[in-house]
Amino acid sequence: MLRRTITASDLESPGQLAELLDREAYLAGEGLATAAFLALRMGRPLFLEGEAGVGKTELARTLAAVLDAPLIRLQCYEGLDGPQVLYDWDFARQLLHLKAAEAGGVTDAARLEGEVYDRRFLIARPLLRALETRPCVLLIDEIDRADVEFEAILLEVLSDFAISIPELGTIRAQEPPVVVLTSNRTREVHDALKRRCLYHWLEHPSFEQEVAILLRRLPGCSETLAEQVAKAAGRLREAGLVKPPGIAESLDWTEALLTLGARELDPGLAAATLGALLKHREDHETVLANGFFGEPRG
Repeated sequence: MLRRTITASDLESPGQLAELLDREAYLAGEGLATAAFLALRMGRPLFLEGEAGVGKTELARTLAAVLDAPLIRLQCYEGLDGPQVLYDWDFARQLLHLKAAEAGGVTDAARLEGEVYDRRFLIARPLLRALETRPCVLLIDEIDRADVEFEAILLEVLSDFAISIPELGTIRAQEPPVVVLTSNRTREVHDALKRRCLYHWLEHPSFEQEVAILLRRLPGCSETLAEQVAKAAGRLREAGLVKPPGIAESLDWTEALLTLGARELDPGLAAATLGALLKHREDHETVLANGFFGEPRG
């Protein structure tokens, strides 16, 4: 039996959305489920901020699964500009077309210009693809890594869900995408962009939530191991590390332990698999030197 596609207008409550997310193995608290529900029903972008690894990106992926819609991901980085996120022209194909036209005796400049700036030579980048794909979820990931100038580009697109192309005119979304923006808060994102969005700060999960997530996402995990991992991860988040582990790292660590056949955590196995949990040398040294998993190492 085919599953009926869910649309934003079908959602009746945050609780219903939380249940649908849970079916995809994403456990959303009341605050997050409410923020996501309102963003979907109001047609507003959802701005998620929080530490790395707390599940911001995963929420966008899971929303795409719930809505049975493609996920278009724009990974932000320093130097990102318009042609990389909006559209570009396929200059190589345009040049080939001009050469072929010249060989065929076409010399009308106006005609040639119209032909080379035809839609078939346009390369749609993530933002344009999102406007033309219906329905879809647009994930603008780690926007804090991009330059402030990129925010101006994004603000213009999100204001009208339209992109103006001088040679072709304005392309508008027939159905605006579901937009999720994430930030690890390495810098402040401008208020003008945040005002377009519904905002939610995503915390690390509580002990009980983390245990539930581990058991839900990793069916082979014992309750004892899940509790031990969640307890250890919680302690490490309070240890002043360079990069405290998020739920993503807890899942990786638990999966590594399960791969080695662990049913519960022991100091030797914990130390041996630390690379799945902590990704900085200084953090490894801090944890081992302070005996988090047993006797301190000198």
